[in-house]
Amino acid sequence: MANANQTAGAAQEEEQVASEYLTFTLGDEEYAIDILKVQEIRGYEPPTMIANAPPFIKGVINLRGTIVPVVDMRIKFALGKAEYTPFTVVIILNVGKRVIGMVVDSVSDVILLFPAQIRPAPDFSASFDTKYILGLVALEQRMLIVTDIAQLMTSRDMELVDEAADA
Repeated sequence: MANANQTAGAAQEEEQVASEYLTFTLGDEEYAIDILKVQEIRGYEPPTMIANAPPFIKGVINLRGTIVPVVDMRIKFALGKAEYTPFTVVIILNVGKRVIGMVVDSVSDVILLFPAQIRPAPDFSASFDTKYILGLVALEQRMLIVTDIAQLMTSRDMELVDEAADA
């Protein structure tokens, strides 16, 4: 029985370990992604366009010899017209075996979140796809949408990123 109690205690302790998240904005919404997936943050520069790429793929950039596809998240999430300001940045992600650039309106900060702070996303049934949302976090006057960026960037519709980069 001592082993069962030790295992339960270790699991409880593991649940209390906080993780760091990078927060960013898209329109009026604020999102959070696991900082361990972030390779770097760069100012926005127009990428080289790729013919026949879907609208959310803005093109590719050369990142120190690596050709990196750039995805505009505002277009991907259908959040209105993408406007590029001095605050617009490209978050370079390292997910799976891919390096992908993600255009966002601005980066906010890095925060520490405990698993208990992340509440499940409400069930919207079939009207809204929440498979990329890990949960929601209420912080003071802010509501963060915690996104599973690895699952989103490696999803079936994002396989087009590989096809576009190979073109």
